[in-house]
Amino acid sequence: ESEHLVQEAIERAMIDRTVLVIAHRLSTVRNSNSVIVIDHGTIVEQGTHDFLISKNDGIYKKLVLRQLMAGNNSITTDE
Repeated sequence: ESEHLVQEAIERAMIDRTVLVIAHRLSTVRNSNSVIVIDHGTIVEQGTHDFLISKNDGIYKKLVLRQLMAGNNSITTDE
């Protein structure tokens, strides 16, 4: 419930604005125009959720799958 409220607040804040969201719960960034994956201070991947989830060897996809296996089923891989 609280995650849903946070997601709604972020979506309202994004109307006609550029918003930077830093998240550990990847479901928070699922609908973003662009997702940037940073590893040890370096940008290692960038794209939409759908693009990044399609990369079989990608860090983002591995993180999404790890969260799904941990029981956070609000993220989809669309596969």
